Amino acid sequence: MADTLKVTKRELRPRSVRANLRKEGKVLGVVYGYKVESTPVAFEEMALRKILREHGDNALIELNIDGKKVNTLVHGTEVDPFTNEYKHVEFMAVKMDEATEVEADVTLVGDAKGVKEGGYLAQTLYKVTVSATPANIPERIELDVSELGIGDSLTVADIPENKDYEIVSEGNLQIASVNEPVAVEDLEADTATEGEVEATEEESAEASSEESDEKSEDKE
Repeated sequence: MADTLKVTKRELRPRSVRANLRKEGKVLGVVYGYKVESTPVAFEEMALRKILREHGDNALIELNIDGKKVNTLVHGTEVDPFTNEYKHVEFMAVKMDEATEVEADVTLVGDAKGVKEGGYLAQTLYKVTVSATPANIPERIELDVSELGIGDSLTVADIPENKDYEIVSEGNLQIASVNEPVAVEDLEADTATEGEVEATEEESAEASSEESDEKSEDKE
């Protein structure tokens, strides 16, 4: 079921119209896609944030444009790097019975047995591409890591099949692994080696400096 976002059509000219909308706390956006001509809109930022917070970045959003209901997905956003506020949002109108490709978050669940044995769990892939109709796009994909021992890993191919969507990402991409713990002795050895390298570099620098000074004295 789509969440409803109230939007209003806006004019592109003059620029003062856009400036006034921003002063009122409105975010500027545009809607385009299936059976919709490119239409500039404005809306309340907090209303969109609430939908995305509750249902994820791939939430199906119903817009009402001049009495016409349009099902959309957020296709792109421009965010102020300092305030994290939306500056512009693109909504893509979608056909409800046609599959589309989007990225879905991957969430690890369960306690890996390898972690209980002293290893540590590392996640290397956080999103995968899926193909689904708009109403069946997953909020997130959960991957159980409970059976992972030290040295074991899971790839995209290990994601369980789901009738609502198809995984498009390559199956050999690694998502998570349980790695061996780093021994304290190894850390101390690495630290000692780094210290020796730094000392050697300092000695070499001092020797070069002394040699340069000697040459200068010879010239004088």
